[in-house]
Amino acid sequence: MRKLVYYIGVSLDGYIAGPGGEVDFYPVGPEYAADLGTEFPEAIPTHLRPHIGMDVNTPNKNWDTVLMGRATYEPGLAAGAPSPFAHLKQYVFSRSLQQQHPDVEIVSGDAVEFVRELKGQDGADIWLCGGGSLAGQLIDEIDQLIVKSYPVIAGDGVSVFDGVFKPTRFTPVRRREFATGTQVTWFDRG
Repeated sequence: MRKLVYYIGVSLDGYIAGPGGEVDFYPVGPEYAADLGTEFPEAIPTHLRPHIGMDVNTPNKNWDTVLMGRATYEPGLAAGAPSPFAHLKQYVFSRSLQQQHPDVEIVSGDAVEFVRELKGQDGADIWLCGGGSLAGQLIDEIDQLIVKSYPVIAGDGVSVFDGVFKPTRFTPVRRREFATGTQVTWFDRG
């Protein structure tokens, strides 16, 4: 069965973005950027790949599907990228957003039911890209967390999980640290 993997960057105080969706305050050095491009090439938006010297057709290593909430999807849309991850099957969860691109499916129904169906299909794992509201809805379906923990306090913004109080245990299974102080930690459910 496919796993749902929440691969996300987070500040020390638990925010994945600032109040206006800002993420440019996260420290990214060349070693860290190169490693992430090698370890998680599918997380690099298709339209940005040529700008960092990555081939647009670089093969996926981990996932073949990406899930986004509306607030995660809209910045790319505003920047003229209506299909930000063209190398993946793309789903955006929204009850009000209209279809923007034929390669991006809008899901207005129950997120949990939809993800359970996806997990039962053949394919690689599924990347939960964000945001906090969608992650909060899907907390019982998340099989693995890959957390990029940045050594910065945001003070306010979008929480890594938004929802009801529901303590859920994950076990760290791997960790990498970079010169910027950023740590990437893999956690498995349980």
